[in-house]
Amino acid sequence: MPNPPRLFDRTLHRRRLDRAAKGFTAADFLQRRAALDIAERLEGIMREFPVAVDLSARSGVFAEVLGGSEAAGRIGVLVETDLSPAMLAGRTGPRATLDEERLPFAPASLDLVVSTLGLHWTNDVVGALVQIRRALKPDGLFIGALLGGSTLTELRQALTAAEDEILGGAGSRVSPFADSRDAAGLLQRAGFALPVGDVDRVNVSYEHPLKLLADLRQMGETNVLADRHPRGLTRTLLARACEIYVERFAGPDGRVPATFEIITLTGWAPHASQPQPLQPGSAKMRLADALGTVEHRLPRDA
Repeated sequence: MPNPPRLFDRTLHRRRLDRAAKGFTAADFLQRRAALDIAERLEGIMREFPVAVDLSARSGVFAEVLGGSEAAGRIGVLVETDLSPAMLAGRTGPRATLDEERLPFAPASLDLVVSTLGLHWTNDVVGALVQIRRALKPDGLFIGALLGGSTLTELRQALTAAEDEILGGAGSRVSPFADSRDAAGLLQRAGFALPVGDVDRVNVSYEHPLKLLADLRQMGETNVLADRHPRGLTRTLLARACEIYVERFAGPDGRVPATFEIITLTGWAPHASQPQPLQPGSAKMRLADALGTVEHRLPRDA
């Protein structure tokens, strides 16, 4: 199979994460929201997970949230991993620096894999999901959150308009994100059973667009496109983009919104005990009878 296109510079992404590590907790509200959601989902699953892995653990928010969750007692060993060694520094417990694009786990060795806002930086999301599915034991569980296509739509529009006005054309300065309409489809393509995709849209209010940019930098979520814009983001261009951002999106109080779309994927490694879809034509009852309605045949075409 041909290699997927190289969208992101993973080396640059690691450097950005290393830079953000020291103060990451000051801007971890999206990571914390995703971690809380995953922990709540695990509370409703009454089974044991002896060996679990947290991909893209960053500052350890999931482990922290899990510690106060009802699901904590059902998870044995939790291995925290991250592309950035600086993110894992200074913490106790099992941890490993690894690239989500090249997972080192043996086949069928894990009971649970979670990921909080890291997989959207992989060049091949489906390929990463395939590796996760192979690392899970049969009937093992994956729950992962990644940023979706509506994320930073306001910033994207403002930068595009400013570039078109000043440079006579626009390039890519905000990374592309997964389409939320294909959330469950990503899991199906990777071979997961019982796939589910949910979308959580988060609107954050900022005093000024520059405050948003500061948060993105502190999260390690700034642009690492492999084919970055040939022209740097000049002060003139940035100032005009901020003006357009305020003009188009500011509320009555002068604050500006920033949209973040969190897609949460839930899927199971296939196992014979799982519910299986029926074969077409195998139904033993007519739909009309089940619904208590009268079936009317359509007239044949003349």
